[in-house]
Amino acid sequence: MTQFFSLDNQVAVITGGTSGIGLKTAERFIAAGAKVVISGRKDGTEIADRIGAKFVQVDVSNEDSMKKLMETSKETYGKIDVLVNNAGANFGYNVLMETDIIDFDKNFNINTKGVVYGIKHAVPWMNSGGRIVNVSSAAGLQGVAYLSPYVASKWAVIGITRTAAVELGDKGIRVNVICPTSVNTPMANTPEGQPQLRMERKAVPLARIAEPEEIAAMIHFLASTDCNFINGQAIAVDGGFTAGMSITAYNTLAAE
Repeated sequence: MTQFFSLDNQVAVITGGTSGIGLKTAERFIAAGAKVVISGRKDGTEIADRIGAKFVQVDVSNEDSMKKLMETSKETYGKIDVLVNNAGANFGYNVLMETDIIDFDKNFNINTKGVVYGIKHAVPWMNSGGRIVNVSSAAGLQGVAYLSPYVASKWAVIGITRTAAVELGDKGIRVNVICPTSVNTPMANTPEGQPQLRMERKAVPLARIAEPEEIAAMIHFLASTDCNFINGQAIAVDGGFTAGMSITAYNTLAAE
């Protein structure tokens, strides 16, 4: 029987691949048969060697750096079949009226421009059947207090995804985006982020935040050739958060 969601003989490039969602995605892709290139700001050679991937040091906010990543991937393996634009960051926790405009620039440089650069420089090395999976956020589907720069950058990723899906469809390249709530990664587990995590553990119907393996599973699903008619979609991976608040949160608010 053919293995479902096989990535045999596929070449995948994953930005932000040295920790969290990116690392779990790389491990899953390799287990499914893919040749994987991971990138990160800091040296991740030891991590790549441990999991059986190739590492390229990259600043996703720099177009030349992203171009080099894609060229190196093509030179190493001859093609790119899958691109996962996973690298992301969050700068600034504040109400909109007190937010420094510099925080918008910082968030857009990594979260939004990084996705644009990835698509722009990977597509020339993709054949028909290529797949691109972008990582946005549940914050890209709604407003979130204290996170306006991050929210704006993640909404933009969804718009870019849908535009790319329209423009690249006739080349046979699919582009989708996932929108997770908070994930149990170093990025989420900062002192500034603790109120957000406490809120989600109460408001999410499943009463917890996501594990990186769970997000990697959805990326794998979209990156596989089993899903060749899914294109231009923003898929929430959020424990039911966008469906509505948990019954616990409802009862707590109703009792006040």
